[in-house]
Amino acid sequence: MANFGELVLVLGDLHIPHRASAIPEKFKRMLVPNKMQHVVCTGNLGSKENYDGLRDLAPNVHVVSGDVEYTGPQATPFPETRVISVGEFRIGVIHGHQVIPWGDHMALSMWRRKLGCDILISGHTHKNEVVEQEGYYHINPGSITGAYSPITSDIIPSFVLLAVQGAKIVCYVYELIDGEIDVSKTEFTKKAA
Repeated sequence: MANFGELVLVLGDLHIPHRASAIPEKFKRMLVPNKMQHVVCTGNLGSKENYDGLRDLAPNVHVVSGDVEYTGPQATPFPETRVISVGEFRIGVIHGHQVIPWGDHMALSMWRRKLGCDILISGHTHKNEVVEQEGYYHINPGSITGAYSPITSDIIPSFVLLAVQGAKIVCYVYELIDGEIDVSKTEFTKKAA
């Protein structure tokens, strides 16, 4: 079996049950417990049950608070930002509603520098992106459920899987287009100090 290194599932903006009913079945079948070492979520889970479902997938679950997070007596308070280390990378995580204008890469770069990370993961726009900016990377997993956003209702369900081997990452973007899974791949190496 191939060694992919540490696997990191990156997802967000579930909005279950308010804007979407469930993670698409074709994606659910791919999310096998204990195949990944980390789950990173950009927030807007929708319920405690969704959080518990993420905790069943991997031993390390890192969630930040979205702008429409679930509330109530069973609510889990999530931080606004997180920084984790995987391989040789420092990975910063924010929801993305803090970035003005939403999804703007210059504004995202300010957050990346503020958090002191090599990669910034953010959501909120519900549109997946993997962008190199100033020699660093911004990753947006999109919405795994395809939940509509305030910007558009035309959302393609998506998530990201990172295979981290030391100073190298292979980034796979999974999209559900017309009922079929489409995968694109980007590879990058940590910027030399």
